[in-house]
Parts: sequence; C-alpha cells; structure tokens
Amino acid sequence: MRLLCSSTSPFSSKVRMAARHLGIKLEEIHVDTNAAPTLLIDNNPLGKIPTLLTSNGDAIFDSRAIMHYFDRRAGGLYPSKKSKRTEIEVLEALIDGTNECLLSIVYERRFREMEKQHQPWIERQWTKASRALTHLAAEPPKIGKKLHAGHFALAALIGYLQLRFEGQWETDCTELVAWAHEFEKHFPDFPAMKPQA
Repeated sequence: MRLLCSSTSPFSSKVRMAARHLGIKLEEIHVDTNAAPTLLIDNNPLGKIPTLLTSNGDAIFDSRAIMHYFDRRAGGLYPSKKSKRTEIEVLEALIDGTNECLLSIVYERRFREMEKQHQPWIERQWTKASRALTHLAAEPPKIGKKLHAGHFALAALIGYLQLRFEGQWETDCTELVAWAHEFEKHFPDFPAMKPQA
C-alpha cells in the first residue's frame, strides 16, 4: 500500500505511527499539496493528505477513514466495547479538530502577507485550540498495555505543537509534555515519526 503524505502533517503522522504499530507496511510518498500533484488529485478530489492507495486500487481518505480501515485489517486501534469505542472516536475527533485549528493559523500566516493577515481569525482559532488543550491536559488518555487510535492522534498533535508552536503551549500543558514522554516509552519510534520539517 502507498500513503500519500507529508512529514510535517499531524494527520499523516497519526496514520504512519498507527501503521507502524500494527505492522502494516506502507510505501510513503511525500507530496506537496500546494502543487496539486496528479497522483494525489486523481485519487482524492479534495487534494488532501493523507490519502491511502490500497493494493486493489482503492483510495481511502481522510485520516480517520484510514485509521478505521487499518483497524478492520489488523484490529486493535478501537475497542470492541461500543461505549469505549465511542469514547476513543470522540477523543480522536477532538484532537483532529484541534489540529485543524492549528493548521488554519499556520496557513493564515504562511500564505497571506503580514498586513493582510486577519488577527481576529488567528486568535479565534488559537482560543479553540487552547480550550481543547486544556481539556486534554486535564484528562489525557491513560496509556495501558494496548495503544489505541486516540493515543496516536494525541502524539501527532503534540508533535505538531512542538514543530510549529514551540514555547507557546508547554507551560500551560505540562501534563501533555509528560504524557508524550510516557507515550515514547510505549512507542519508541515517536521521535522519528512525529511531525517534523
């Protein structure tokens, strides 16, 4: 299987880490979404990553759909008990939404000239992300014997914060910093697979 992805993307990182954990082999193809490469556009009309190309020719997107696909193939990313599964799915949705807020800030700053950047928009996105981080820091998912989708989602979020927002969140979220260290003990590939330039 081939994964169209980016080394900086938290959504790509989540999927890549989950695949590594499950022993699912991927050929990673790093793409620049701004260049709208044919391979990506032909398989995902939205032109977004990650996009998984399966061996039988199917294209699966977005990251949550890929995670559920991995779970159906190998199991272990989501609990079988319905209430626990819903809990993990909601956790993953919260984390993905937080990443979307952070990406909005990065894009606003990257693609608009300084005088055209809309500061109220940036502040609104940061406020939403901060609320989510406070919530996650108060109740980080416990790490037991088995890692699940929520763990990989949170690890990818923390990695993205470390990459793009260094020094802007750690003081208020020391629990998440500690959580990342604990996660690395259970998933030693975290430093190499978290979002990075």
